[in-house]
Amino acid sequence: MADFDTQLAAVLAREIPGYEKLIKAERLSGGASQETYRLEIESAQGSRVLAMRRAPGGVKVDPVAGHPGLAVEALLMQSARAAGVPEPEVYYVLEDGDGLGDGFIMEWLEGIALGAKVVRDPSLEEIRPRLAFLCGEILARIHAIDLAATGLDQKLDVLSPAAYVEQTWERYRLFDTPQPMIDYAGCWLRENAPEGFTPTLVHNDFRNGNVMFSPEGVVAVLDWEIAHIGDPMRDLGWICTNSWRFGRADLPVGGFGSYEDLFAGYESVSGEPVDRDRVKFWEVFGSFWWAIGCLGMAEHYRTGPDQTVERPAIGRRSSECQVDCANLLIPGPVSVVEAPPGADSAMPRIDELLVSVRDFLREDVMAATEGRPNFLARVAGNSLDIVLRDHQLGDAARAQELAGLQALFERTDDLDALRWRLVRGLRDGSVPLDRPGLAEHLRQTVVNQLAIDQPRYSGLATALANP
Repeated sequence: MADFDTQLAAVLAREIPGYEKLIKAERLSGGASQETYRLEIESAQGSRVLAMRRAPGGVKVDPVAGHPGLAVEALLMQSARAAGVPEPEVYYVLEDGDGLGDGFIMEWLEGIALGAKVVRDPSLEEIRPRLAFLCGEILARIHAIDLAATGLDQKLDVLSPAAYVEQTWERYRLFDTPQPMIDYAGCWLRENAPEGFTPTLVHNDFRNGNVMFSPEGVVAVLDWEIAHIGDPMRDLGWICTNSWRFGRADLPVGGFGSYEDLFAGYESVSGEPVDRDRVKFWEVFGSFWWAIGCLGMAEHYRTGPDQTVERPAIGRRSSECQVDCANLLIPGPVSVVEAPPGADSAMPRIDELLVSVRDFLREDVMAATEGRPNFLARVAGNSLDIVLRDHQLGDAARAQELAGLQALFERTDDLDALRWRLVRGLRDGSVPLDRPGLAEHLRQTVVNQLAIDQPRYSGLATALANP
């Protein structure tokens, strides 16, 4: 850490006018893909706070498909700021000789960016009903940015809806894990991909949690790391994806607004009507994409370099998105598997060991820590809850899944073999989406998995409410 502080101080002394001393560099708890730091400095004007966004582990990362790199992210923020989009000022983009990896230093802005807080914080009570409209206005400004004039046309990938589906699906296939609901959604998206679009700048992660708000409105649009050139309706569908409603399933736009207000704000700036069917396609795609993105976090944990407890925990959130796909595409009656009765005479029992460690993390470690260690202790406790629920429900859930697959295929293979049989059949078309019994099996399977992974997720209540 001493080398980090020394190298950072050297950069600040060279690039920030009036800089005198680095007081503190604190890594914040948010940001599973990139690191975010709060930099407190002493300057000629007094104490001052800056922000730094950096690649995980401070490494140098070459741009790859779908991830143009942090230098381009800084350019995107600068271009958006010039177009009237609320953005922090970017002061400096890190270079190879700085020794800090990829990243940039920018203005620190105050506001609320935690999605769960945005939908509940009393300070936003008055402005909250207008946020969906304001987000629509901002998205229209983003989509109007001149790609050629900014040079972004030379730095960003172009993705059609069909190509984006295939690219995302291929990423999942490389994980070599059979997740039938993901493949079902992929098949539906392939069959329903809209044709024809006006290539525009797409933020690609514009959602509650990546937008900073205050009682006055929108403070900043954050996290441009996966922007591309494509169908602008992707952004409107993404902010409506259930993962980003933070429990307010009744308010589809970020958990704070309606479709109508979002579309009205967009149309007031763009002058173009919103294609509702296309937004629905991208809402389904949003759950499909994030289901795979969550699995990607688990893959990152396996391969590094940022092997924190947060990544596999996010991996388990894939079932949340899969149940959202089921609710959108194949709604119907469903129930949660029940744990079989039985007594465990071991002393101590497995569940007692798990509970003791979980409670230690939540009651002792969290009480003695703050910042990111406190956040990670909470995540670790949540992961132990998943293990506890799997201990209680997992065997019954897997037995029900196996019975469903054996009935679907009239075979007695083991669970993993039958999962792969279904996945491969969906991919090659030998198992059509309307195969009798398929929808019912998928709904039941993803609901049981979600009851283990996150029973409080709003998508589970939506699924159970289906008549």
